[in-house]
Amino acid sequence: MPVQKIKRGYRKTRYILYKETLVDYKEHFWSFLGSFVGIGILAYIQSIHFSGNDAVYLIGSFGASSVLVYGIIQSPFSQPRNLVGGHVISAFIGVTVHKLAPDIIWIAAPLAVSLAIILMQMTKTLHPPGGATALIAVIGSDKIKALGYMYILSPVLIGVLILLFTALIFNNMTSSRTYPSHNKYHKNYHKIRKRLIKK
Repeated sequence: MPVQKIKRGYRKTRYILYKETLVDYKEHFWSFLGSFVGIGILAYIQSIHFSGNDAVYLIGSFGASSVLVYGIIQSPFSQPRNLVGGHVISAFIGVTVHKLAPDIIWIAAPLAVSLAIILMQMTKTLHPPGGATALIAVIGSDKIKALGYMYILSPVLIGVLILLFTALIFNNMTSSRTYPSHNKYHKNYHKIRKRLIKK
């Protein structure tokens, strides 16, 4: 009996590893294209409005969000409510904490991240890159700190909406990808597309 259980467990493990390591070229293609266009738009806006290496529109947490909204689109953390809400709430917390304790980084940095996590949990908008958005408001460059509460609107909200809009387009280009998950957007998107193609 124990030998059969071990063999069964071994077979299950092999199957899971096999499924997890399969290369789905279509999935990778759409993930690449969506993230390339989303971050590309942000980089283009950055290059028009700002010079030098002080990237204001290209905050690091957008790279992490791209992994979620283009690469793991079924994850609860990737859904629009989490993407937008998580970043905006975290940005607000980060800026507020920075204003209250601007020179005490060893208090401000952990406090901003911890409060952002709690508020995202309470509002059901948990989005892991949001922690980085809160942290950037505290430890970012002088240009970012000088934005104050404008940091919430631009780059955070504008950047997140660009990523979301791009995700809504590219994550629904094929019938095998559905974003956001668990709603009617995907079906309506393909109905509209079919109508436009017929015309």
